[in-house]
Amino acid sequence: MSSVEPNIDLVRLAPQTGTGFLLPRGHTLTVVDPMGGQVSDLFCFAADDHGEWMSGGRTIDYANSLYLSTGHVLYSNRSRPMMTIVEDTCGRHDITLTPCSQQTFDLLYPEFEGAYHPSCFENLCRGLEPFGVEPDQIGTTLNIFMNVGSRPGEELHIDPPTSRAGDRFAVRAEMDLHVGLTACSAEKSNGGSCKPIDYAVSSTDS
Repeated sequence: MSSVEPNIDLVRLAPQTGTGFLLPRGHTLTVVDPMGGQVSDLFCFAADDHGEWMSGGRTIDYANSLYLSTGHVLYSNRSRPMMTIVEDTCGRHDITLTPCSQQTFDLLYPEFEGAYHPSCFENLCRGLEPFGVEPDQIGTTLNIFMNVGSRPGEELHIDPPTSRAGDRFAVRAEMDLHVGLTACSAEKSNGGSCKPIDYAVSSTDS
């Protein structure tokens, strides 16, 4: 492991895997792209009530922007602040697309011919299951480092991430949260190859 700051160790997610953890209020989650060009999906719930979850729609509405960066707040479906972005060295992320699932690969990528494929949805389900989260509770994710765009009259297009090796994205928890985090499994979202993601959780007094 390497360090984000002195005495703060990074944990590595292997390609196409994920995890879940408690992020206490006031603690910071830092996500690092160690090799460049790798997406990380994030979703969270209020730890004391899973009926409150991160809402991409509310967040976009209140930010008045599709593109989130330092200073923007991630809101819940109840319009309460859940996370504040406190650092962003990349500047390009997505909050409009759902986490890739087995159905994503079945419907959108016929080259896989219905074969099993690891997915962010599966990895979020596994990571959040110990907290009692059901699959149907997981909604649209914050797709850190994902590069999604559109032009008038054209379809959405997913381009390779603009993140470079060592780029960081950090959020401060505004309430106790149960967080799911992945190293995205969709090759197309990651410039053709899936790579690891590093992360660390730190307190303000670390």
